[in-house]
Parts: sequence; C-alpha cells; structure tokens
Amino acid sequence: MTDRVDTSGGTTESAGTSATPQFGLTAATALIVGTIIGVGVFNLPTSLASFGPISLVSMALTTVGALALAMLFAALARRLPADGGPYAYARVAFGNGLGFANAWSYWITAWAGNAAIAVGWVLYVEQFVNTGHNRFFSVLLVLVGLWLPAIVNLSGVKNMGAVQVASSILKFVALAFMATVGLFFINGDNFSPWNISGESTVSAIGGGMAIALFSYLGVETAAVAAGKVRDPDRNIPRATMFGTVATAVVYLLSLVAVFGIMPSTELRESTAPFSDAVNVMFGGTWAGYVMAFAVVVSGFGALNGWTMICAEMPLAAARDGLFPQRFKRMSATGVPAFGIVASTVLASVAVVVNYLGQAGATVFTTLVLMTGITSAIPYAFSALAQLKWRLADNRTMHTPRFVRDVTVAVLALVFSILFIYYSRNTGQSFWVYWAPFLLAGAALLLGVPVYRAQRRELTEPGPVPPYR
Repeated sequence: MTDRVDTSGGTTESAGTSATPQFGLTAATALIVGTIIGVGVFNLPTSLASFGPISLVSMALTTVGALALAMLFAALARRLPADGGPYAYARVAFGNGLGFANAWSYWITAWAGNAAIAVGWVLYVEQFVNTGHNRFFSVLLVLVGLWLPAIVNLSGVKNMGAVQVASSILKFVALAFMATVGLFFINGDNFSPWNISGESTVSAIGGGMAIALFSYLGVETAAVAAGKVRDPDRNIPRATMFGTVATAVVYLLSLVAVFGIMPSTELRESTAPFSDAVNVMFGGTWAGYVMAFAVVVSGFGALNGWTMICAEMPLAAARDGLFPQRFKRMSATGVPAFGIVASTVLASVAVVVNYLGQAGATVFTTLVLMTGITSAIPYAFSALAQLKWRLADNRTMHTPRFVRDVTVAVLALVFSILFIYYSRNTGQSFWVYWAPFLLAGAALLLGVPVYRAQRRELTEPGPVPPYR
C-alpha cells in the first residue's frame, strides 16, 4: 500500500486499504492508452477534412505538444504524486483560488469530454443500428453509452480496471492495423489539394490543432488517479510516457493512411471514416463492420476510463475542502459514487442540449473544441507551476535536468495557449462558430457560487516537495 501526498498541509493519508485494488504499471499504462484512444481519433478525419490534408501537419504539431505535456506531467508526478494531478499542482503552486479554478475546469473537461466521446461512439454504433440517424434514437444511444460505463465504475475499481485493459488492447490493435496495412492502399492524389479550408496556411494548421488536441486528452490521467496507482512516483511517469509515445506513433501513421485512402471531400461527409476507409481497402462492407465493432469497444473503454476520472478530480478537491463533501464519500464498493453520478448527469445534459439544434458530427466537433478550452487551462497552469518551482530550484543550486524541464514547460504553455486561441467552429454561423467558448464560459461561471460556498471549508496547501 502506498501513501497519497496530502496537499492540504497535514500528514499523509492512506490511498486505500490493503483490500482496495490498485493499478500497477500495466494497468496505469492501459489507463493512459485507454483514455487517450477513445473515439476521438476514429472520428478525427471527418472533423479535420474541412481543412484538407494540411491537417496532418496540425496532427504532427499537436503530437509534439502532447509529448511535451506527457513529459511535463511525468516530471510533476515524480515530484508531487498527489491525487488530482493538474489540480494539485496549481493549488500547491498558486493557492486555493486558482486550485479550485483548475479543478473545476478539468472537471468540465472530463464530463464534457465524456459527452463528446459518447457522441462519436454512437456514430460508429449506428453502423449497426439506427442507420438512418434518427435524432431521438441517437440521443438514447448516447445516454446508454454514458450510463453503462457509470454502472461499471460504480461496481468497483477492479471491474473498471479489467474493462480498461481488455478494451485498450483491442483499440490499439485496430489503430495499428490501419497504421501498417493501410499505408499500402494510399493514393497520392488524395493529398491534393493540400489546403481546402479557404484560410491561410497558419490559420488552417492552428484550427486543425485545436480539434486534434481532443484525441490526446488523457496524457495526465494516471497523475489524476495517483491514489489508485501503486508506487506512483515511479509508475506514473513511466506509464505516462509509454502510453503517450505508443499512441502517438499509431495516431500519426493511421491518419496518414486514412487521408491517403479517401479524398477530403468524401471524408467531410463520412460519419465513420475509419470504417469507410477499410471498406475502400477491401471492397464491400464487411471490413467496415469489423472496424466499427472495434471502435465501439474502444469508445466504451474510453468512456469507462473517463467516467473514473470524472470522479477523481472532485474527490481530490473535496478532500481539500474546495468541492462539496459529498464528492469524497465512498460507496460500499470503494468508489466516489456521487461524483460518478453527478458527472454522468451533466454529460447527459450537455448531449441533449447540443443535439437540439445540431447534427451528430457538428455536436461532436463543438464538444471537442469546448473540452480543448477547459483542458488547456489546467495544462497551462501545470506548466506555470513547473516553471515556478524549477526556477526556485535553480536559485538554490538544485539544477538537475533544469534546461530540459524548463523547455518542456514552456512548450506545454505555448501549446496550451494556442489550443485555446484556435478553438472555434470555423465555417459555421456566428453562434455555432463561438459555441465552444460560450459553452465553456457558462460552465466555468457555474463554479463561482460553488467556490464562494466552500470558502469556509478550505485547508491551506502544503509546501511543494523537494525536487527529485
């Protein structure tokens, strides 16, 4: 059994009892892979097709940003292996106010991201049922996709971990297949025209990056769930880097294959681009159904992992008095049931509201961009925390890996700002264009009364542990 770092300034508190299952390196890596690879990458070609093949450059640059974030969280987790990850770093570095803002923002990312995953998941489910995309039945299927993983999580960590490992293997195999076999079916003519967005090269690449970020959300999940990871200061950094690098390789190669197999004009109209690409490769529809099944399983695994993360952030914040105490109450199965249920309810509301006026593919992109904004905020403050601490270390002559850590933190900060700046629904009407910012802003404002109500419950953050 390991100890959880208590960022409230008191003594360390046990992360669980000996009867509580914990993640080792394999399960922690599966958590990283399983939450990064959801359905985002499988729907990404459709969302990026409006920019054209130039979005492959966007994906490559986003990968650089994702690897910088992975290195950032690996270093921070080694120093401060505390529950809540980005929230804990911001709170210890900048105090309760910014700590709460980051916890709230990341919580929005988790449940809104779950809503986006569920919407993208249904686009592949509808290869088998509701093939006419009736909106009412689409919403029902999305709700099923949200609540089934909630039930798995409510049953306990052991069941959640088993589902995560099994689904992670299948989804990785599906992407690896496209990243290898798919490369032999590329038609070079499909890479032209390179930029079909009507925007400048820089704007097109930036817009593509904002969308592509969603497919990498999850690099921090092992750090967020530190209390459930065995030997966290060793296993979290290793799992974070192993999972992110492996995912990045299959991401880039599989997207090159899809854009090379199908022209952008066809990808823009596709609701299941990976299935359509496989159908082009082999003819007929049977191969597409096999791919769709793999994506359905992949999406369920991602929903399973993110449902856990939805509860872990408010659990950590509630322990420090920043979130209502209901969020830290554990059920008989040893899980924060209130956080799981509350997050799933909010995700359900987000889905219904977005489906009222938009089609599924537009709903997916809007939710993707919204989570890009709310995730980039805690990413940026994590980078600022690292810069603050490493500069302080350097003044006291503790300078191991100083240049590397500062460079990585600056890169992570720059990419976080770019992700926010470009998170707009390009080529849409005014309200849809700005919908990601409007939705993110409204959700962030809802946190103000919560923080005001919790001010009497706050505990003071402890000091940052020494560098190691």
